[in-house]
Amino acid sequence: MKGIIIQGIQFDKKSSYQKGPKLAPPLIREALHSGSINLFAENGISIENSAIEDKGDFEISTYFDIAEIAENHLNLNRKIFTLGGDHSITFPIIKAHHKNYPKLDILHIDAHADLYDDFEGDKYSHACPFARIMENGFATRLVQVGIRTLNTHQAEQADKFNVEIHQMKDLDLAKIPVFENPLYISLDMDGFDPAFAPGVSHHEPGGLSSRQVIELIQNINTEVIGADIVEYNPNRDFQHMTAFLAAKMMKEILVKMM
Repeated sequence: MKGIIIQGIQFDKKSSYQKGPKLAPPLIREALHSGSINLFAENGISIENSAIEDKGDFEISTYFDIAEIAENHLNLNRKIFTLGGDHSITFPIIKAHHKNYPKLDILHIDAHADLYDDFEGDKYSHACPFARIMENGFATRLVQVGIRTLNTHQAEQADKFNVEIHQMKDLDLAKIPVFENPLYISLDMDGFDPAFAPGVSHHEPGGLSSRQVIELIQNINTEVIGADIVEYNPNRDFQHMTAFLAAKMMKEILVKMM
């Protein structure tokens, strides 16, 4: 098994509405190791494994430091699992992966398509990472699940980049495609309905249930080479519900990467 590095990226300077996601990585770990839950995923495999190494959290001075951190970890011949952070971190992380994975598929779970060409004058906003990824050719295929905020501009961007969007209004998980290339998973916690994940900056009703996302992850049958969990905002959480859900998803995704 190829080893896995866990890295926490404490960065939310590209958040457009509320700051707070930079606080998330240590609190997700705290939930994971609280004693309330064990370290086994639902398939009976534990993430307490010598092949998984947690490198801790990284405070970011400048945005493009993120790519350097990810590249340094990839150079250790490991897969990377990232705890964010706002969703802007996904672009530099994918950029770091491109050398090793020139053909890469992405499964993006989110309430928002994050395809703006720029947002509030910032081309690297957390509302823009997938526009940057696709225009640079860093992904062969982008499949988005849970979207429920699609506007005209982002629909045009999706057409331009051939993005496959599975909106909540007509979601059928059975129609999620089989991935053929190495896969990267990007999970925005506001992809969940706020009833399951209140600790996010952008509450978008009508979202995915925790069971739907768990089943989506469990049904993946291609190699998962990397992943991130982003946009958990502890300042908005209720009784640590979102932290524990993020920890649950962390286990399910890590065993898929093993």
